[in-house]
Amino acid sequence: MKPVWYRAVALGAAAILLTAAYKRAEQSSVMADTANAFLASLWADQKAKATYTFEDDQRFDWHFIPKLRKGLSFGEMQPFQRELATAMIAAGLSQQGLIKAETIMSLDQVLLLAEQGAGANRRDPDNYYITVFGTPAAKGTWGYRLEGHHIAQNFTIVDGKIAGSPSFFGSNPAEVRVGPRKGLRVLAAEDDAGYEVLESLDKAQQEAAVVDKTALKDIITMASRKAALGGAPNGLSAAKMTAAQYDKLFTVIETYAYNMAGMIAEQRIELAKKQPKDATYFAWTGDIARGGPHYYRIQTPAFLIELDCTQDKANHIHSVWRDYEGDFGLDLLKAHLAASH
Repeated sequence: MKPVWYRAVALGAAAILLTAAYKRAEQSSVMADTANAFLASLWADQKAKATYTFEDDQRFDWHFIPKLRKGLSFGEMQPFQRELATAMIAAGLSQQGLIKAETIMSLDQVLLLAEQGAGANRRDPDNYYITVFGTPAAKGTWGYRLEGHHIAQNFTIVDGKIAGSPSFFGSNPAEVRVGPRKGLRVLAAEDDAGYEVLESLDKAQQEAAVVDKTALKDIITMASRKAALGGAPNGLSAAKMTAAQYDKLFTVIETYAYNMAGMIAEQRIELAKKQPKDATYFAWTGDIARGGPHYYRIQTPAFLIELDCTQDKANHIHSVWRDYEGDFGLDLLKAHLAASH
């Protein structure tokens, strides 16, 4: 029998090798590998639907409403192709993000049953699309998108760096209130974290944060190609929050950040930490009591988070992360072009 110290050394060496192997698998490489595996599984007519050049204007034409889209739908895929498509999605999302995406797609079946088949042409869990822009390569310039009703995840890869916005998650219903899935709340973390910030504020702080007692009807940026809010930031400045209140605000940011995998999540957290508190604002519209129509946003100089729950008697959520300069990897492309010239 080998001595204990020998086995301990062997186990330690194995752990180091596994860690090194894990570190070598950079996220951009995983994305490229999964995308190429997916594309290799497609027939010619499917590939023609699924692919566009990176420069094509279609890359910026995103939305989250139930409609026909460009790309290849899950309904047009064979089971093995769907598995490969899911692997590609998983390369961009974290475990919690993937669970949310898959569950959001499944909610179309809940809506179909609730509407007694009236929306059959719109309520289809297979009516979600994968589109690849350019040629996938770990250090190349390309992108891909998952899009459908209440989901739009846009990924851009430039020289191994990754952008993961616009990133949209929605949920209708926000809470399933009848049937076998009663109690399901896909975006509970995003919604509850916003309330926890509001409820931590004193009366004067709440008065500053609540910019309108009537809830906005939807997120302001909608599916705009460039994120922008008119006018100066309003609401409560993070500089006027206590340390405990700011921690709750940062929990909201982390909830959105950690929907994404690896590098993207880390970039979001690092970016958030760099934002000056006096230029970071929390704003709320609508009811302050839980369950009523409401909207909140976190606005910084670099990024914007929005969530609304107003439609369908305040049981329908839209939420989004937007980067002012980094949506669709535009900041990465600008840096790439500057370096190239």
